[in-house]
Amino acid sequence: MTLRITIVFTLTLLFSSVFAQEKNNYKTETSIHYYDTNIMKGDNYMQQMCVVDFYYPTDIKNFPTIVWFHGGGLTGGKREIPEYIKNKGVAIVGVEYRLSPNVKSSDCIKDAAAATAWTFKNIEKYGGNPSLIFVSGMSAGGYLTYMIGLNKKYLGVHGIDANKIAGLIPFSGHTITHFTVRKERGIPRKQPIIDEMAPLFYVRADAPPLLILTGDRELEMLGRYEENAYMMRMMKVTGHKRVRIYELNGSNHGQMMYPALPLLLREVKTLTKEIMLE
Repeated sequence: MTLRITIVFTLTLLFSSVFAQEKNNYKTETSIHYYDTNIMKGDNYMQQMCVVDFYYPTDIKNFPTIVWFHGGGLTGGKREIPEYIKNKGVAIVGVEYRLSPNVKSSDCIKDAAAATAWTFKNIEKYGGNPSLIFVSGMSAGGYLTYMIGLNKKYLGVHGIDANKIAGLIPFSGHTITHFTVRKERGIPRKQPIIDEMAPLFYVRADAPPLLILTGDRELEMLGRYEENAYMMRMMKVTGHKRVRIYELNGSNHGQMMYPALPLLLREVKTLTKEIMLE
């Protein structure tokens, strides 16, 4: 019992240190390529786009890391490190990825997987814990979060088991086939389909913990709340034990990111405690 109390007390102090913003120093490294140079050779667009900005604490060890994918419909947007989750004891990998129509949407997913694999393979040398890598993103970034977390082939190419992700936290992402994928195929924006490019195609009981965040169902883009609610239900039906959905009342698609960021950080903190107590 005494040993157990000592361990819990030690971990409590560690958590307080990890997530206390005023005592930690941070560093940002920019434009780090996440593909091998041989893969990008001769492809200027790939060299330009396939980079991350990496923000991390320099005076603590075993910190959690959030891989963050920006939104923009797979056709726009720019890598970012959300201000709210800076200085909170976590590292953030802000991912740039190639965009349609310069590439196919499937290449966006491949880039997301490559950036996540880079994080798994490099985080320890910066002092981070590879067991505490979380994946999140806004809108198109939520779609990418779903796809690399549920379809194991994307990370498998890099020798990474998607189940090693500590938690998936998509923000208002498509769970049906993305509208940009449908556009590439000549399918109308309002015609929903579920195929191999839909996260719903890959519901499985053994996936990482999943926290789904959306805006208000009456204000969201198209049927974004409802398709995410269906994802939650189907994950439960298939036997997944750790899936929840939060609807952020009063927030439309563009607004929901801001009240969702504290929920992301809370989920990271909660799962970090659980993993470190295992």
